[in-house]
This record gives sequence, C-alpha cells and structure tokens, in this order.
Amino acid sequence: MSTYAADASASQHDTPRQDGSQLATFAGGCFWCMVKPFDQWDGVHAVLSGYTGGHVPHPTYEQVKSQTTGHLEAVQITFDPAIIPYSRLLELYWAQIDPTDDGGQFQDRGQSYMTAIFVHTEEQRRLAEASRAELAASGRFDRPIVTPILDAGPFYPAEDYHQDYYRKDPEHYAADRAQSGRDEFLKKHWDK
Repeated sequence: MSTYAADASASQHDTPRQDGSQLATFAGGCFWCMVKPFDQWDGVHAVLSGYTGGHVPHPTYEQVKSQTTGHLEAVQITFDPAIIPYSRLLELYWAQIDPTDDGGQFQDRGQSYMTAIFVHTEEQRRLAEASRAELAASGRFDRPIVTPILDAGPFYPAEDYHQDYYRKDPEHYAADRAQSGRDEFLKKHWDK
C-alpha cells in the first residue's frame, strides 16, 4: 500500500483545513511533468501525483493507462493562499500545458492525459473560469481553449515511485520530458 494512501481520504473533502491551507487539483498530461513547476514555490506545502475524475475506486497506474477508468493523471497541491494565491497557481498551470489539445498532452495521448481544472470551492470555480476566459481572449492560441473546469471529487494518490519523480530519477525524467515535445511548445507559446 502506498504511504500516500493515508492522504487520500483527507484530499477528498472540501471542508476548510485547520491550518488554513487549501487544495488545488490540476490535470496537465503526464503527472511527472506537473510536480516540479509547483513544488518550488513558497506557500506550497505538498504536490501529490495521482488519479481523479474517473469511476474506478483506488485505480492503479496500469488501470489508468489502459484508458478504461475515466481517471486523469493529475496533481493535487496543498497550498497556503495567504502566501501563494489560487490565481497564481492558475497562471502556473496554464503555462505548463497546451490548453487547445483535447486528445492528451504532447507525446502522451488518450483520455487519461487530458487537461482539466478540478475546483474545490465556488471561489476556485470563479477564478478558474475568469482565467480561462482571459486566456481565450488573449489571442495567444489560434484554436479554442478546451480545458474543462470540473468539480473536484475523490483523488487517489499514485504509487510511491511516481511521487516526486523528477527528484527520484532526474536523468529519466529529463529524457522523457525532452522527448515529449512539452518544452518546445511551452517555449513557443508561453515565453512571450
């Protein structure tokens, strides 16, 4: 059993946390690539790789990869909104993805690699919708923004070996990321 499994039940609830922290949940393709952009910021307490949005309880990586569970690979971020607001997390999120691709992300194709913002509160929904509308109006892309904004549901932590993968196996992480095409896309569309 994953050492992260104990966190799963707590992450499924939208009730206020005693320490004032909040949850943000983003799907942006391969979750290996979605941890590092968030976990190096002050106010971010944890970034957990996992699965959400589907119908199979406690799925495994192999099940999710089979594209039959309805789950997306995602990250769940525990953050202090007094230090890093949700609006800043949204800015970081958009700059990691191709929000016009509804078939996956970069080399990772299929439903489990699609993008989505899973909101935990109505305030998060309001901010996410406003940021998506602003991005759509920006003219940065010549195709429509297709990233959905969905209600957060159960979040199932991925297996231990997926957690903080960029630190555990930096050479494989770097090679996989380089091969994916993600960085070229981000440089072209976000380094403006």
